[in-house]
Amino acid sequence: MNVRGKGGVDTRMLDLLVCPLTHAALEFDAERGELVSRKARLAYPVRDGIPIMLPSEARRLPDE
Repeated sequence: MNVRGKGGVDTRMLDLLVCPLTHAALEFDAERGELVSRKARLAYPVRDGIPIMLPSEARRLPDE
């Protein structure tokens, strides 16, 4: 049984994923379809329900 949240991402999987660079927790931004690492200042895309956890594919977050 898959538990899919908004954006087609398995919500149970989100609880297990961490940033590959910092190992910090990630936040799911359903509006943008991204997993956000505040510590690394990166947003990893989610494509077709699959998180792309490659830093080279991540979007850099603007400085606050």
